[in-house]
Amino acid sequence: MAYDGKIVRRALQRFEADKQDREDRARDRREGVFQRQPRLREIDSQLRSTMSRILSTALRRGTDPRAAVEALKKQNLGLQEERRLLLEGLGLPADCLEDKPACPLCQDAGWREGRMCRCLKAYCAREQQKELSRMLDLGSQSFETFSLEWYDQAEDPALGVSPRENMDWIYRTCKRYAAAFGPRSGNLLLTGDPGLGKTFLSAAIAREVSAEGFSVVYDTAAHIFDRFEARKFGREPGEAVEADVDRVTDCDLLILDDLGTELTTPFVQSALYGIVNGRIVDRRATILSTNLKLDELARRYTPQTVSRIEGEYQILPFFGEDIRRLKKERR
Repeated sequence: MAYDGKIVRRALQRFEADKQDREDRARDRREGVFQRQPRLREIDSQLRSTMSRILSTALRRGTDPRAAVEALKKQNLGLQEERRLLLEGLGLPADCLEDKPACPLCQDAGWREGRMCRCLKAYCAREQQKELSRMLDLGSQSFETFSLEWYDQAEDPALGVSPRENMDWIYRTCKRYAAAFGPRSGNLLLTGDPGLGKTFLSAAIAREVSAEGFSVVYDTAAHIFDRFEARKFGREPGEAVEADVDRVTDCDLLILDDLGTELTTPFVQSALYGIVNGRIVDRRATILSTNLKLDELARRYTPQTVSRIEGEYQILPFFGEDIRRLKKERR
């Protein structure tokens, strides 16, 4: 799960800030207890120094350290019992002065055995949700809030199926895709006129997949191609534009929206093929959303690109009346 550097940096900042906040609150809590019972401060200081005293005694040459070590251990147990009784007298639990990590797996380091711990991944997922929310309405666009009532039940004579039946199939397909998302989930092409739910279902998929800890990038085709062009022709500082391109090529799921609204140039045609083919080769999932039909895509982009899409993407055709217009009329 390759989160882009911007997401990881923001997650680390929040992770460290929360860690520091917990440490500050724990220190204030301890200080409050010590003020109520000063003897507990002395005990705490003695217990903290016990391990170093045991080690120095054990390493002392020329003497048998076992008796001294046992004496220190006995003293340690005595101090712990005294602390327990004093805390009990204050109506506090025996472990209230102990430093407890929020994550028992990594002890709040954020990394475990050279890999990102699940606690830090949760921070990355939340930061990614914020990033996605800047372009998508993740608050209301979900599988739970999707409604079929806006789609006509009358059968389309040319297609032999009603818009509602078709959307029910598309909805269930997208929901299964999100629920079972993984390295081999494959790719989707959402195609059809504006206002039929393509962006809504894209947002629902992004929401579910991101919540499971996968890296998701949602962006318009025009903006993505602009970033690729900026890198190609050196229009901007290298580091920033390289990061934008890397997040498109390396994320677990790329949702490329509004394909076909950009100015189609030979560079754009080449860039689209590079994205589509490169992510297929790397087994990284992609969702393309477009108002163009498949034959229109074939006329606008290269035959190689459309061939890859036809061969490697599940095509979900949207049809019916413009939902946005219908909702506006009912207000």
